[in-house]
Amino acid sequence: MAETVALLGLGTMGAGMAANLLKAGFSLSVYNRTAAKAQALTGAGARFAATPAEAAKDASVVISMLSDDAASREVWLGSDGALDAAGKAAILIESSTVSPEWIAELVEAASQRGVDLLDAPVTGSRTQAEAGQLSFLVGGSGVALERATPVLKAMSKEIIHLGSVGSGAKMKLINNFLCGVQVASLAEGLTWIERSGLDREKALAVLKSGAPGSPLLGAISARMVSQNYSVNFLLSLMTKDLLYAQNEAARNNVDLKTAEVARSLFEVAIAQGLGKEDMSSVIEPLRKK
Repeated sequence: MAETVALLGLGTMGAGMAANLLKAGFSLSVYNRTAAKAQALTGAGARFAATPAEAAKDASVVISMLSDDAASREVWLGSDGALDAAGKAAILIESSTVSPEWIAELVEAASQRGVDLLDAPVTGSRTQAEAGQLSFLVGGSGVALERATPVLKAMSKEIIHLGSVGSGAKMKLINNFLCGVQVASLAEGLTWIERSGLDREKALAVLKSGAPGSPLLGAISARMVSQNYSVNFLLSLMTKDLLYAQNEAARNNVDLKTAEVARSLFEVAIAQGLGKEDMSSVIEPLRKK
């Protein structure tokens, strides 16, 4: 492969993305604050970099997959940040779920250095990241996307070009807003089912095959029933995404009242120590009432 890739962040999503880049034959440098998370990847051929700058140096494509605006800012613009180290011909890709406001600031910083930036958050969770079945929601130059496409294809089932930089971040927040509200309402509905005397499996079968049914309802209800909260999507990150969605919607004069209610349920779960569990664990505080 001609492209050399740097991937910054090896959390729930980044580790699977990095593994698929290696499988596709790309030369890969990885950075993560906790070096131990890179061991499996370095064993498979990746090079571990001690700083974002070291990872980005000489890379033709630099991808970030981090938790929030603050983490993204630190990796791109902080001490030993990737932006200043990236070559002028590099394509920078922010795949974290971050605010459009931060994307606008980041693209301005990249523009001042004469470097192309795509915002390309993903839909899918840990399972899709590991299987190379993510969907990239891309904002930015079509020319830059064309260059980055072989890299993105190695990690995805589809690449959707939504428009100018920032389009991906906006679409991702709308997507996660709807997901977060559905997970919260499912937690309430399933708790109601469990206390009502209904046969839980029959009731869920009705919901899954009826109008409320969706892939998310099926997957999350199974986790809630089994109480298997190994992380596909961190509860704390969904809480953050709902807040970002509220803030961005407010900039468009839209008041996300359902997001506010859903976020309150996630915040109760965080207060009860569930922030590092899967988002499906939001049901547990309801069950305890």
